[in-house]
Amino acid sequence: MSGGRFDLGAIAAAFPDAADTMLLDTYLTDSASRSIRVFRVYRGVPAHYHTQCDEILHVLAGEGTFWIDDPANEAAFAPGHLLVFPRRAVHALPRIVRDPVVFLAIDTPRRAEDDITFVDPDDGSAAEFIARI
Repeated sequence: MSGGRFDLGAIAAAFPDAADTMLLDTYLTDSASRSIRVFRVYRGVPAHYHTQCDEILHVLAGEGTFWIDDPANEAAFAPGHLLVFPRRAVHALPRIVRDPVVFLAIDTPRRAEDDITFVDPDDGSAAEFIARI
């Protein structure tokens, strides 16, 4: 998967209506220097961070809220918005306002599937966080 043309609308439409994990994703590219994914969020995502990559999210569909570094800074997101979460920055997507919430993610360097640390370990594990389709 080094390059290509991707129909993001078709990819987003292929996600199921429900999932056992918080997110489902599909990798478009996956190399040591970066990964590009499309993912759907199925429920609010608690405070967490990534230790191995910066995460850049382009909102393709849906609406909700997010915060970075401080929950008091919670703000809305909608299609066309770009969210940037630097490595180790604590962030959350606490509310889904309009389904489906789908993002195009660019991770640099690549995001390993287990690169998730919840601030409160009781909020989940990598296996509960995301699954690849």
